[in-house]
Amino acid sequence: MNKITPFLWFNDNAEEAAEFYLSVFPEAKKVSELRSGGMGPWPAGKIAVITIELMGQRMTFLNGGPAQTLTPAFSYSVTCKDQAELDGYWDKLLEGGKPMACGWLTDKFGLCWQIVPENIGELLKNPKAMSAMMQMVKFDIATLEAAANE
Repeated sequence: MNKITPFLWFNDNAEEAAEFYLSVFPEAKKVSELRSGGMGPWPAGKIAVITIELMGQRMTFLNGGPAQTLTPAFSYSVTCKDQAELDGYWDKLLEGGKPMACGWLTDKFGLCWQIVPENIGELLKNPKAMSAMMQMVKFDIATLEAAANE
């Protein structure tokens, strides 16, 4: 069990977000949930807190109301072995969201993701690959590798 778990604040759609992420990632599972019994700010039966695990990473979501919102200051990075895997995560997570730059996107819930090749650190040691990356929205691994090998 993780001793440190990200705890993310959603307005009132934490359960919908959890179900979406569980559908995107293999090796995903719901760990626990706390539904309201009518106490506190939630109506009876509404998820207050839900914890999921995506590929070994636990995360907890709170239906905290509109006082706080997700921000790009926090993001998850997903390392991908090849372009097909990268494209798959990008396409699923982008559904209803918006692309940013350099492999980043914001999903329909406002959570930011970086979808990157597993060798991104090595590739970006080459200034030409760094320059190529700065021109990209979604990563093109072949283009990055070609730039890194120039």
